[in-house]
Amino acid sequence: MNFMKSIKGLLAVAAIAVTSVAATSAPVKAQVLTDIQKRGTLRVGMATFVPWAMRDNEGNLIGFEIDVAKKVAEDMGVEIEFVPTAWSGIIPALLAKKFDVIIGGMSITAQRNLTVNFTTPYAHSGQQMASNTALAGGFVSMDDYNDTSVTISCRRGATSCTLAQKRFPKATLRRFDDDAQAFQEVVNGNAHATISSAPKPRFWADSYPDKVFVANNGENLSRGDEAFALRKGDPDALNFFSNWIVVNTSNGWLANTHAYWFEDQSAWKDMVAK
Repeated sequence: MNFMKSIKGLLAVAAIAVTSVAATSAPVKAQVLTDIQKRGTLRVGMATFVPWAMRDNEGNLIGFEIDVAKKVAEDMGVEIEFVPTAWSGIIPALLAKKFDVIIGGMSITAQRNLTVNFTTPYAHSGQQMASNTALAGGFVSMDDYNDTSVTISCRRGATSCTLAQKRFPKATLRRFDDDAQAFQEVVNGNAHATISSAPKPRFWADSYPDKVFVANNGENLSRGDEAFALRKGDPDALNFFSNWIVVNTSNGWLANTHAYWFEDQSAWKDMVAK
């Protein structure tokens, strides 16, 4: 009798354990798309940096990311709400549900992917270096930047800082909250160079031809794959945004829009707030 009671007791414990495991391993309820549709608004986290997102002379947001996010919202049949966020805190803000998705030229990295899910890439850029002519014009190779006497600036939390540390470990690295600040250090002669997402260094060099040039013979230092970033645990949202990218890659909309903002700034340069 005691033996049978023990068996029944063990079975009861096992049943509770199985139920507990099943509950904890069950997929997180997909709700981002439902929340967007109920709210009637797609909330997008982004940071301003040319030509991805910037302010025009009237204070309105313009740029490649802005066009992309607006079209996503239009295709979903909802309104768009942009949530400007400091780049260094944009992933924590996403996890805290300050917005639904990051559409901000975020490069896919293994470290970031541990925290967020990435869609299929929708753009491919990479990093370029803009250098001060007076300080670095005499350098004969990229190895000259890997020296303790060299200062390189970059935007805090961006892949450009990671690349600078890896490629030029001996150089002094100065981090700024904004790309414009990092670049201004180069213009002012306080930094030998700055690294940022292409084509910004090329645009900067065009604006200051007597002070700044694009290093590495104008070539990218790296290739990047940019994607939307989402909170983990919602396969339906990941599927929707990835398929939106596939469709708009196939029909040419993304390529045409990217070319407008990235190949030549003549069409929009005068619109950007000084």
